[in-house]
Amino acid sequence: MNTLNRLVFLLTIFTTILLLAACTDSTSQDAEEEENNTKETEKEEKPDKSEEEKKEQEPSQPYEALEPSEDAKPLKEKLSEDELKNMPKSQRNGVDNPKRAVPAGDMLVKDAEDNTDGPLKNNRLVAFYGHPNSENMGILGEMEPEAFMKKLKEQTQAYSNADPERPAIPTIELITTAAQREPGPDGKYYRMTPEEEIEKYSELAKENNALLLLDIQLGTDSVMNQVKLIEKYLKEPHVHLAIDTEFRVGEGEVPGEDLGQVDGEEVQEAVEYLSKIVEENNLPDKFVLLHQFTDGVLTNKDAVQPTDNVQVALNFDGWGNSVDKQTLYRKFVRDDTSQYGGFKIFYNKDEPVMNPEDVVKLDPGPAIVNYQ
Repeated sequence: MNTLNRLVFLLTIFTTILLLAACTDSTSQDAEEEENNTKETEKEEKPDKSEEEKKEQEPSQPYEALEPSEDAKPLKEKLSEDELKNMPKSQRNGVDNPKRAVPAGDMLVKDAEDNTDGPLKNNRLVAFYGHPNSENMGILGEMEPEAFMKKLKEQTQAYSNADPERPAIPTIELITTAAQREPGPDGKYYRMTPEEEIEKYSELAKENNALLLLDIQLGTDSVMNQVKLIEKYLKEPHVHLAIDTEFRVGEGEVPGEDLGQVDGEEVQEAVEYLSKIVEENNLPDKFVLLHQFTDGVLTNKDAVQPTDNVQVALNFDGWGNSVDKQTLYRKFVRDDTSQYGGFKIFYNKDEPVMNPEDVVKLDPGPAIVNYQ
């Protein structure tokens, strides 16, 4: 092969190699483009989860509200024009402007918001309060569990019928740390309710699709210490927290002899701690109930605010003349609460004992009605 022929041969081979490389590169690019297009198509075919799907994955509330009877009429249909426009006569006692702060039946206080899916948002709670080992501390200790639950459901049903737009949920309010007049083994003037009793009423609530509200009475202990004492129960979906502010006393004072008090900042620490428990354990939203019957027992109330997964309710606890109680509910709840209100009724001490039809007319409507 002469030199010219050799050069032509080499040039032909080189050109062939370049063509093959170009084809390979083109095929690779086409394959890559096809793969990318496939991924884009798959992405389009698998859109982000809808809000509905996300909601389905959220933990559901473990209760069952009692449905109103078929003939129960909505509250607004039962009220007169005056009742729709103004507070109940007893509640407006001593005020110049009797107009309602919120529409009749609404349970959120004026300008409040609720970003949770907690039990108070669309339902009213009816709670029986007390200690299983004491007949003097409330109805819970006066009856055997089965009879207790039967009566609780009957009382709850009356509220579903009185305000059918907000079906009521039976709730057990169990005193979990009971204030004592003696220092006790740890010197903090409270006694822990035996675990077997807490678990018994926890099971009773679950079996009846009810809620369990654990009440702490503090003594000389701190709010957070006692919240941590019952933390394992608060991790249960159906368990919530109540704080009896009057029983928190200082060093040298005795619960029941000296009137105690709790600072709102300490309460808020507990609210935020409970909020963290909800988030970390994927629990349904919860609530905190604060008991108050006079000005001094809960200070710095502005510090107490709900979170996106914990509701807050202030419960007016006074007993006695029902007219006075409604006036004080206006003072402590309507005019001075961040989110929801509660109203306590004493079967043996109130004069007269208010019926559900009158309680639900209050401005705002109590989100929690508890009986002692």
